Amino acid sequence: RWLFDQAVCTLYAFCGVLFGLCSLASLTVLSTVCCLKVCYPAYGRCCHGYLIPTHTPLWNRFSRGHAAGLLLAVWAYALAFAAAPLARWGSYGPEPYGTACCITWQASSREATLYILALLIFCYLLPCLLILVSYALILWTVWVSRRAVRQH
Repeated sequence: RWLFDQAVCTLYAFCGVLFGLCSLASLTVLSTVCCLKVCYPAYGRCCHGYLIPTHTPLWNRFSRGHAAGLLLAVWAYALAFAAAPLARWGSYGPEPYGTACCITWQASSREATLYILALLIFCYLLPCLLILVSYALILWTVWVSRRAVRQH
């Protein structure tokens, strides 16, 4: 049984959702960046319609600015979905056994159902699909490259 009051339950659930979503979103961004770097090595070398010579590696580097922007986007994405129950779109409450708190999965309203559906689509299915497609493209690129090397 949950030993603390509803405010602590809400904080506990909020932190669990926030950090869980940050984790999955970070993995999604990492797999997408890896896919871009492996499958599209010329990505980022184009500047105003002109290709920058390949001896100028600065355009294809992953800078601190890129990393900071992606981290900010990951945290904002996770924060938006984790804070939604605080704004009454969905809710946090004790789990069925009462030992911890999380999202109330038994939807009691139309808004709660929409929140759960949005979580399923945007915080689970879409990230998993992006990760799957990214690594499939990486494997396909490696396979094609290996085949090309064997033919020479």
